[in-house]
Amino acid sequence: MHTLRNAARSPWAQSDPHLKAQSTLALDLSLPVGADEVLSAPAAGPGRPARPVLVPHTELRAKSMATPEGRAMLVHAIAHIELNAIDLALDVVWRFAGMPEAFYTDWVRIAQEEAKHFGLLRQHLLDMGFDYGDFPAHNTLWEMAERTQEDLLARIGIVPRTLEARGLDASPGVKNKLVSVGDHRAGEILDIILAEEIGHVAAGNRWYRHLCQQRGLDPVKTYAALIAQYDAPKLRPPFNLAARRQAGFEEAELQALG
Repeated sequence: MHTLRNAARSPWAQSDPHLKAQSTLALDLSLPVGADEVLSAPAAGPGRPARPVLVPHTELRAKSMATPEGRAMLVHAIAHIELNAIDLALDVVWRFAGMPEAFYTDWVRIAQEEAKHFGLLRQHLLDMGFDYGDFPAHNTLWEMAERTQEDLLARIGIVPRTLEARGLDASPGVKNKLVSVGDHRAGEILDIILAEEIGHVAAGNRWYRHLCQQRGLDPVKTYAALIAQYDAPKLRPPFNLAARRQAGFEEAELQALG
C-alpha cells in the first residue's frame, strides 16, 4: 500500500534541489501514514546535487557584506541549511517506525515549510544574479543526522532542539546584517522563516518529551547526556529567549544555557 512514510523517501532521494523542494511540497497528507511500516533507505544517503562543493565548515570564508557576492554568500548559506532541513524532516518520517500518526504528519508539514523556505531563498539568490550551488557549503547538519540514525530520541533531542534552535538564536543578527546593507527582501524572508522555525522547534520539544515520558527519562538530564554522548555543538550566547519560550523550552532548560 502506498503510504505517506513510503512517499517521503522519493523527495529524500531526489538530487535536484528544485525538484526535491517541489516533490516535498506535493506530498499528500491524506495518504495513510503507515506508522508501523519498516522501510529501508532508497539510497546510501539523501540526494545531493554536484554543486555546491561540500567542504569542512572551518574552510568556509565570508566576504564583506558591502559586496553583492558577500550578501549572496550569506543567503546561500541559509538556503543550504533549509535544503538540508528538508532531508532531515523527511528522514525522520521514513526512517523511524512506531510513532503516533500525528508525529509523521507533523514532520511532513515541517519538511514542506522547509521546502518553501528553500524556494524563497533560491528565488532571492536568482534575483541577486546568483544561484544555489554557486558557493561552497558544509555538511555538518547531515553528519549529525547520520550519527543519530539509530535512536529517534537522540535525533529529536539534538537536531530540532539544538541545531535548529541555534537558528532561532542566530536569526535576528543575520537579519540585521542583511537589512543594514539594504537587503530588505532577505529580511522579509528571514521573518517568515523565524516564525515557522519556532513551530519546528516546538514540535521537536513536544515529541522529545513524548519519547522521554515513554522511556521514563528526565528530559533535562537526558538532554545533557545526549549532548555529551553525541558531541553536539556547544550552545553559545546570545540566545533568543523569547523565541525559545515560544518554542516550548522550559525555564529550567533556558537557565541551563548559562
